[in-house]
Amino acid sequence: METNPIPVVTVQTSPFDDQRPGTNGLRRKTELFEGKKNYLQNYIQSLLSSIDLRDRQGCTMVVGSDGRYFSQAATEIIVQMAAANGIGRLVIGHNGLLSTPAVSCIIRKIKAIGGIILTASHNPGGPGGDFGVKFNVANGGPSPDTVMEKIAQVSRTLEEYTICPDLHIDLARLGRHDFDLENKFKPFRVEIVDSVEVYLNLLRTIFDFSAIKTLLTGPEQLKIRVDAMNGVMGPYVRRILCDELGAPANAAVNCVPLEDFGGRPPEPSLTYAAPLVDAMKGGDFGFGAALDADGDRYMILGENGFFVNPSDSLAVMAANLSCIPYFRQLGLKGFARSMATSTALDRVAKALKVTLYETPTGWRFFGDLMDSGRCSLCGEESFGTSSDHIREKDGLWSVLVWLSIMAVRKQGVEEIVKDHWAKLGRNYFCRFDYEGVDPRAAFYLMRDLEGVITDKAFLTQKFAVGTNVYSVERADNFEYIDPVDGTVVRNQRGRGGWEEMRMGGEGRRGEEEMRRR
Repeated sequence: METNPIPVVTVQTSPFDDQRPGTNGLRRKTELFEGKKNYLQNYIQSLLSSIDLRDRQGCTMVVGSDGRYFSQAATEIIVQMAAANGIGRLVIGHNGLLSTPAVSCIIRKIKAIGGIILTASHNPGGPGGDFGVKFNVANGGPSPDTVMEKIAQVSRTLEEYTICPDLHIDLARLGRHDFDLENKFKPFRVEIVDSVEVYLNLLRTIFDFSAIKTLLTGPEQLKIRVDAMNGVMGPYVRRILCDELGAPANAAVNCVPLEDFGGRPPEPSLTYAAPLVDAMKGGDFGFGAALDADGDRYMILGENGFFVNPSDSLAVMAANLSCIPYFRQLGLKGFARSMATSTALDRVAKALKVTLYETPTGWRFFGDLMDSGRCSLCGEESFGTSSDHIREKDGLWSVLVWLSIMAVRKQGVEEIVKDHWAKLGRNYFCRFDYEGVDPRAAFYLMRDLEGVITDKAFLTQKFAVGTNVYSVERADNFEYIDPVDGTVVRNQRGRGGWEEMRMGGEGRRGEEEMRRR
């Protein structure tokens, strides 16, 4: 306990007009957060002030980061401002590290009011990279539109923020730390917790760890290679796959979290996880996976580098959930996918007689379905997949699903996928990312494409490729009606039975995405 009360200071500031969070929080260049006076402080104050004072006073929040550059400094500012704004307790990962799935897990476990995650997901780190602040609400999932709009409203008129600049915390020191503050009746508490433990305990209730361990250590030992891409997942991979499930130490690579992720974007793709792809092509490993910076996205590879595209991965998981004790016990409530994801999951839903929901891009839409008991498994084409065990994408959970399927079916990745195609048919899916595109040119391209796709004449067109002739099955501007509360989400860009395009709003400048499905 501090001997002298720590003062609470009010600092005058001016509002910024660019602090409306998007689907994944507020993402900007790191230099803006670090170098522009009060930029981070303004946003944190806007976030805290958006929470009703009665709910905020004495509440518990979770804080974690993916370890990227500026995270430690930003975490200290968040601690200082949370204390000054009446938060009663902060739960922070050891060294400030917590994966996004772990934050969701802890929020739900301890019934916190929400959590702040410092991440820009798969975007580059380092001083010249990207930084982000994301707020997850009490269900463990991303902020809904109402919360994001409230934060934006506060940010546009903000004139001051409150902070305890003399409050300092050692993020490497596990345990409880109490601080007396001026004019506060109760001490402010910070708990530094093991980053992995709570999440690991949840996974133990979902999977048959014994079966996976036998797969990785038994007579027919499956050799695996998992690339943590120098993000937050390194400690999770080593603790869970190696220490808990018996994989050898050399099965886990790039497991030391680095501020710049080793100089490459921490994106689990064939492009940025090329070293893993090359290792898998050598034929020494039967299973490979890569995980992004904050642990919510993943990539799956089979022996000889066989690539499982994200839409197929989701569909294969859905078709084999009986391999997971969690789903055998609770049954299947429904499946959901984003509009941009291929319809491979639809085929599984039809075969299993399970309801299928198609949503706009944004994980928060899945959360509504899961909270209402409508959905057990959901995913999107950007390699985000999860279930109702939390309210976030979960990369390592997805890896364990695949290992569970392999343990039960005693087949390799390629054999499982091809068997799936043989039984339910194959949906062809491609994604193209155009980086560094001029935003204005991309906007006009999108506008023109939308005009083509929504033209009624487009539905009658046929396209000849070699000896095959393809026709457009469906084309529209996707609109979503939330089955939970009836909310309508319009203008989600052109959707077609063969192509979907949208502007990417979360990262490398002017990124445009095209997916063929």
